[in-house]
Amino acid sequence: MPTALVRKTWRDDRRALIGWAVGVAAFTTVYTGFYSQFQGAAQLKQEALPQGMLDFLGIADMLSPAGYLQATIFSLIGPLLVLMCAITLIARTIARPEEDGGMELLLVNPVSRPAFAGQRLAATAAAVTVVAALPGLLLLLLVPAIGLDIALSNVAAAGAGLVALVWCFTGIGFLVGAVTGKRATVLAVTGVLAVATYMANAISGMADGLGWLRWLSPFHYFIGTDPLHTGWHPGALLTLTAVGVVTTAIGVVLFDRRDVGV
Repeated sequence: MPTALVRKTWRDDRRALIGWAVGVAAFTTVYTGFYSQFQGAAQLKQEALPQGMLDFLGIADMLSPAGYLQATIFSLIGPLLVLMCAITLIARTIARPEEDGGMELLLVNPVSRPAFAGQRLAATAAAVTVVAALPGLLLLLLVPAIGLDIALSNVAAAGAGLVALVWCFTGIGFLVGAVTGKRATVLAVTGVLAVATYMANAISGMADGLGWLRWLSPFHYFIGTDPLHTGWHPGALLTLTAVGVVTTAIGVVLFDRRDVGV
């Protein structure tokens, strides 16, 4: 059963969580439903975009169902939405009560600092996971309903990759918040890192000698493996999850040792 601190965190974040969940669900449903109408113009759109732009956006093709879903749901806008949700919510776990002067009241609870951080993180991580899992879960229903020719196991692999990507950046955001206690710093550092690593993955295949950059980017382990066409890649998923777990553990330790503003 969730602890009182976990339930309080969910209550505090419920409006934001509901808003993000509705938005992500609507985005996934609308764009997936547009596939049949989009097909008439897909060839023109693909021919109109330079190959370099398609490579930059991670779009192999826009004609096949898998290529369309990668271009619309999993390439840029989908990850952007769920990462914005994750970074916004994770900035509230430590940094918001510390900046708002409510940390003292929360630490009055009969729990140690690591337990406090762990419960706050568990509540936020559960909420973020629900939002990040929505595209994959909805597509498992929409793909057969619309008649898209994509293996459901590949859809599940892409959905799991999106969740693992969010776990990765959630851990990084938590670490930044645990160290600094500043919401603005969490948003800035994690957001810049997400953009920078996306760019690194995008340009890694566009210039000679830059291929090594992809191995530094979480986005390579998410979409660089092309799960909608090739299916599951456990090593890539474990890499993203491991980054999230390690950064989270470091964040808990550093939060326990830091002088906290109350």
